Amino acid sequence: KNYSLEQNYPNPFNPSTKISYAIPSGARNLVTLKIYDVLGNEVATLIDDYREAGRYEVEFNAENLSSGIYFYKLQAGSFVETKKMILLR
Repeated sequence: KNYSLEQNYPNPFNPSTKISYAIPSGARNLVTLKIYDVLGNEVATLIDDYREAGRYEVEFNAENLSSGIYFYKLQAGSFVETKKMILLR
């Protein structure tokens, strides 16, 4: 019924984690899901495409990244939400 961005699981993770999100019924939006480092540099784009209403899950593999705190941001229509995740090696 509403847009949502779930906390990644597992968190902390090594080297991959899953990120779930939902798009409400009646919506078809350009969805972007990007990963940023603690300095705000974009390190990955997981989604940059149109999505129909529904629940989705995406896997993020960080095998080429160093340990630390990262942020993932979902943008869909006017909805924007950011959450924190921790990569532990």
